[in-house]
Amino acid sequence: MVRSKAPSKKQQKRGIDFKKIKRKLGRKLPPPQNATNTEIKSKAIVLPEQSVAAEKTGLAVSRKGLTLKELLQQTSHHNSKVRRDALMGIKDLFVKHPAELKSHLYVVIGKLRERISDDDKLVREALYQLFKSVIFPGCNQDYEGPLISLMMAYIFCAMTNFSIEVRLMAFRFFDLVVQYYPGCFFSYAEKVLQNYEDILRQNKFYVEDKGKLKNALAGLVHCLSLLTSNKQEREKAIAEKKVLHAYELDAPTGVSISIDRLKELVQVLIGCFQEFIPLFNSTTELDAQSFHCILSILQSIDISMEFLICSILKETPQSKFLQVPDPTMLDQTFSSVLLKKLLGVFPLNPKYHLFGKEDDRFFVLNILISKTFLHLREWINPPASLFENYLEFIVNALLGKICSDTISGRAIWEKHLPSLLPFIPELVLEVAGDWQPRLLEAFTQTFKLCSPDSSLKLSCLSAVEKMLIPRGDTLDLDANDPVVVDYQISWIRELPILLILLGDKHPTSSQVVLRLILKVGQFACSISSRAIEYENIQYSIMEFFGTFQGGNICYGPFTKLPRDCQELSLSCVYYFSNINLDLLRSIASCFLCPELEPFLFFRSIEVLQSAYKAGHIQISDQLSFLITLVTRFNVDMESFRTFQTFKSLTCIVFSCLESMGDGSLILQMVEELILEQILLNLPIVNACAMLRVICKLDSKPTILSEKSIINLSNFLPAYLINVAQHIPEDDNDSTFSNCVHKRLYYLLPCVLLFDRSPRLLNIVLDMMGSLITGSSSSLPTCGYIQYQYTTDRLSQIKAIVSVLLSMHMDDKMRKNFFVFKTEIDHILQSIASLQTTNELQMNTEERHKLQLSCDQLKDIYK
Repeated sequence: MVRSKAPSKKQQKRGIDFKKIKRKLGRKLPPPQNATNTEIKSKAIVLPEQSVAAEKTGLAVSRKGLTLKELLQQTSHHNSKVRRDALMGIKDLFVKHPAELKSHLYVVIGKLRERISDDDKLVREALYQLFKSVIFPGCNQDYEGPLISLMMAYIFCAMTNFSIEVRLMAFRFFDLVVQYYPGCFFSYAEKVLQNYEDILRQNKFYVEDKGKLKNALAGLVHCLSLLTSNKQEREKAIAEKKVLHAYELDAPTGVSISIDRLKELVQVLIGCFQEFIPLFNSTTELDAQSFHCILSILQSIDISMEFLICSILKETPQSKFLQVPDPTMLDQTFSSVLLKKLLGVFPLNPKYHLFGKEDDRFFVLNILISKTFLHLREWINPPASLFENYLEFIVNALLGKICSDTISGRAIWEKHLPSLLPFIPELVLEVAGDWQPRLLEAFTQTFKLCSPDSSLKLSCLSAVEKMLIPRGDTLDLDANDPVVVDYQISWIRELPILLILLGDKHPTSSQVVLRLILKVGQFACSISSRAIEYENIQYSIMEFFGTFQGGNICYGPFTKLPRDCQELSLSCVYYFSNINLDLLRSIASCFLCPELEPFLFFRSIEVLQSAYKAGHIQISDQLSFLITLVTRFNVDMESFRTFQTFKSLTCIVFSCLESMGDGSLILQMVEELILEQILLNLPIVNACAMLRVICKLDSKPTILSEKSIINLSNFLPAYLINVAQHIPEDDNDSTFSNCVHKRLYYLLPCVLLFDRSPRLLNIVLDMMGSLITGSSSSLPTCGYIQYQYTTDRLSQIKAIVSVLLSMHMDDKMRKNFFVFKTEIDHILQSIASLQTTNELQMNTEERHKLQLSCDQLKDIYK
């Protein structure tokens, strides 16, 4: 047998399945060998003109660089902060670029309206502010129809939202729409009021969050106030509604509100009011939010009831002939609710606690309840004791005993008390016993003590008019009752005092006062006591026109008030049965004011001339007034307009003088006055007008007295020299002198006077000759404002020759001058003598010109 070999000591190596690798602590493990590398490497691809900034070139962007399209898209973002920032960005964009709003208005509204029902409170508030401050103010009226149509569907949807906050915000949005477009309320009134009822029935937030209720009620008050607007506003609203229907076919077809709807709304509001009744009897202070909620509730009830009564009367036209409304027109159940739950709890805070602001708040609330009661008292048959409670409150309110004695308390008193004053006239007629004198005394005290320019004063004036002016029905006060007459007299005496206090700063109030004074004057003749008091007004009203103090004129408010007030005041003057001369002087003084319109000159003459014809002005006083207008009118010689006004004025005065009677008799009455005014250094224009008045009334031969002829002869030489010196006959320009036919306008009245009175011409020629020879030291004292003539002899001589040459052009004067050829020859000889003696100290040119004029005058009288 073969033996096997012995095994080798060195064995063959085997394969290792898992090799153990020792790793140092903190070293990163290498990736496994079978790991897949997912890293992708690439180079950037650059395409020219493809950047975002380049795409926005020329587009309007917000502060953050976003376009309108991008911002509108972000308003639908799931994040509320992004939505709110987008709305703020839209506001910023529209402020910087207003044209963007008009260009994309429908797109913007269509997108933004989705956010009316947004879940986030801040987003809804940002949307509200965007519409309030930017979108609605920037919209043209042409966009009104489609804009409202786009908005209303989403607003009504929000009004039915499950969230109370969204529903309340929807009412704010609707109120905002109504503020800018009031007419739309009538198209949606029924539906909106229904939604208001639904939200107010859910009273769980009355105590929790009164601020929300306050906002909703404020919008309700605003909407309801449109129901009681005047007829013109309603007609406008109807027209606006027709425009809306062109864009919304399913809009309501009627603008009226059913009586049942208003009754249901009032009952809901009364329920809201009852929720706050515990606050009235508690010791805690009435907080501001609760006060505003109660105030809006009471305002809504009052407006609704006023409109409800108007609707009932409109449906039953026969009722307007009834002196007392029929209580059965309001059902008994509804009247009982009003009495027990609203009017029967009056007054709130009955002890009249004086707690400053709290007391003023209760005063305002009691005023509103009183107003509602006065509207309804004839419809609900209140008990007598309740009526007396209201009367007691009204008297104390008029006397100011309820409000706090502070500046803010008085302001509240003047602001809210006017709502009761329209009922005072009827109450004064209806109350019995001592209530009438108490009401009259309290009202009179309010009338006298309230501020002249306050709304309370205007309300008092309206009540005074109802109690002063007869209306021909049973609502007139008894003119024979001495108590009533005394108060009426005190009201009339207060009117001119109030007019002066108002001055020219409050034209609206002044117009109301003047209109009332005019009505008192129109009806004064039928009641003797009022006629006497109205007659005495003229002594108090003079200060309103103007007064003379120390020779200076103090213009009254009349000169600065609007034209309608000025015409009213002149109309008031007509009804004074015996117009005082001092009042005429005050009126005439106003015409010296340069700010007064020319129209008033003519209007005043028309009114006063009518008053003269009616026997209200004595003829001497009227003549004095007309002469004063002509002599005192201030004419600017550089203004063609004022001169034309003055010419028109003198023509009107001429017409008035002719209509007053025979010219010769009128001249005898005003002759002395005219000459007296002429010699008072009148301006040349006014002096010429006075001479024309004399010529208008005079005849041929003249009827002027010897004294008047002497006075005229002393005046005319200076007047003629003045005309010759300052209105050259060879002036060829087209300014003022040419417009008034140069000097012929001023010489014509002298020509007429000389033709009618040769004696006057003779004296004037003699005086001119004396001036040349120097036997008369100087001209008579007669200066002018515009044209101060020089008094050296050379200037006088040149003017005299020029006047004689100008007057010779008239045919009448040419004949008269030949009669007085001796006097004219004397003038020429005197001039020649002065030239020989060289006494005038003329240079060669002046001597030559004077010689030519004298030669021309000699050739005429050869």
